[in-house]
Amino acid sequence: MSQRMLEALWQAFLDTVWMVGASAVIVWFAGLALGLFLVTSDKGGIFAAPRANAVLGALVNGFRATPFIILLVALIPLTRLLTGTTIGVWAAIVPITISATPFFARIAEVSLREVGAGVVEAAQAMGCKRRHIIFNVLLPEAMPGIIGGFTITLVAMINASAMAGAIGAGGLGDLAIRYGYQRYDTAVMLAVIAVLIVLVCVIQYIGDRYAHYLRYR
Repeated sequence: MSQRMLEALWQAFLDTVWMVGASAVIVWFAGLALGLFLVTSDKGGIFAAPRANAVLGALVNGFRATPFIILLVALIPLTRLLTGTTIGVWAAIVPITISATPFFARIAEVSLREVGAGVVEAAQAMGCKRRHIIFNVLLPEAMPGIIGGFTITLVAMINASAMAGAIGAGGLGDLAIRYGYQRYDTAVMLAVIAVLIVLVCVIQYIGDRYAHYLRYR
């Protein structure tokens, strides 16, 4: 590849990292909060609210059931309202975040439900307040699984960022479409694929190692 294309590849890589990184911060807090609410508001939970739980669960399932490419188009008015544009890195952050948050929320919910009911009951018997049960029992016990789930979510967000390139979101997906596909530049396409593979492998390795550390420390 030419020097110009190498520079374009580097810039696309940075755009993808920024796109996924900014979305990941929002997804971590929003998804974890949703997961906690789905667990604690369920019937028999420490903040039992079955009706609110059912409504939120239905909304989460609805967003999870919508393919990302359809959600990407459906959210164009909201994206324009929030960012003032429908193209570029900032515009891609909106649909990526909205798509990944319910996905991560369900993964976090599964990890939180794996915490034994006996552990929670023991904490209640010792007089722990509900917020203490959340921050000192549920989250610490479930964190290895949550980290593993968040790693999977990050990989899915990288895939979504590549698809967002189809509508001019920038990043590696946009570069692959504009040069690798539309201009039949096989070298650019292979380079983008190689960078994505390396990026995913690095994220998966770091996530697995950290989850292992939390589980066996």
